[in-house]
Amino acid sequence: MNRLIPVALLFGFLLLPGAGRAQSTPPDPKRAAEFIANSESGLKALQTSYVDETGLWKTTNWWNAANAVTVLAGYSKLSNTPDFLPTLANTFERNSKKDFLNEYYDDEGWWALGWAGAYELTHDARYLEMSERIFADMAKGWDDTCGGGIWWKKPKQYKNAIANELFLSVAAKLASLTQDPQKRATYLDWAQREWKWFAASGMINSENLVNDGLDSACKNNRRTTWTYNQGVILGGLTVLAKLSGDAKPLEVAQSIALAAIARLTDLDGVLHDPCEPARCGNDATQFKGIFSRNLAVLNSAAPVPGFRTFLRKNAESIWKNRDADNRFGVVWSGPSDVKNAATQVSALDALVAAAEAEGASKK
Repeated sequence: MNRLIPVALLFGFLLLPGAGRAQSTPPDPKRAAEFIANSESGLKALQTSYVDETGLWKTTNWWNAANAVTVLAGYSKLSNTPDFLPTLANTFERNSKKDFLNEYYDDEGWWALGWAGAYELTHDARYLEMSERIFADMAKGWDDTCGGGIWWKKPKQYKNAIANELFLSVAAKLASLTQDPQKRATYLDWAQREWKWFAASGMINSENLVNDGLDSACKNNRRTTWTYNQGVILGGLTVLAKLSGDAKPLEVAQSIALAAIARLTDLDGVLHDPCEPARCGNDATQFKGIFSRNLAVLNSAAPVPGFRTFLRKNAESIWKNRDADNRFGVVWSGPSDVKNAATQVSALDALVAAAEAEGASKK
């Protein structure tokens, strides 16, 4: 069982002088270079699972592949390398006939973010157009049940956090990327509408953590506070705050991030999900890296003492516990028997996030 940090430490942390302002120590470019080099080694190991004929990675589910696209684009920005452009193009070409749509709105959201990231890297219009088409399908999942929000699946059985966090994040990202003023206004309106609903939904609990979703009475179902539900919202709120000029979303994001760091880490500051080490399947193996990736986005806009320290500690622990083939397991705090493409992508997210936080600049 993880040794969770007492809540008293969270409140003490929030009261530290300078909380909410600049980091207490400057970023370290030498550390950034080390994390980039470690990421490169990890990516080489990841690509041994890549199948050219399918454009996907063995040992993952469909949505995990979208996160692989995202980490490839993120690493490529920081390292200024063209090495993975052919992989991105091949994955797109092999899988674009159905516009990356299926019955799960959250799956669609991951792909929309993945191709938006590929567009930021390449400025290839087809990637942005795909992200827009995916979002248009996601928007069909919105209705008045529980006062708003989109459904998790098209059969409309469950309104949950991750689908709506992704809807917010994709809307905000598209508003930031499109050059069309009318589209920008529409996407921003969706992002603001989603956030207004989400903030009032009750899914953010009294501990500033996000539970999994809503029950049949449209109340917080008190299910697991998975790490990725604490993560995706950070990125969405950061972009929304920048677009709207409203600082409140950043304040909420900081509160959620601090709560997650305090409550979901062990005494060494390393992040865990409750399914570890052997019950995470192919879904939850992906979650922790998503938190790290989005924490780096928040840190770039609204740093708090401890964000960079968290990212550094987790990246260092991942690297320390790699195997001889530079493969990373589901457990970041020690050796792990569970290693696959999803655990690799998750850990790579954390390494790239640490590099960004230490001063590696996006090109």
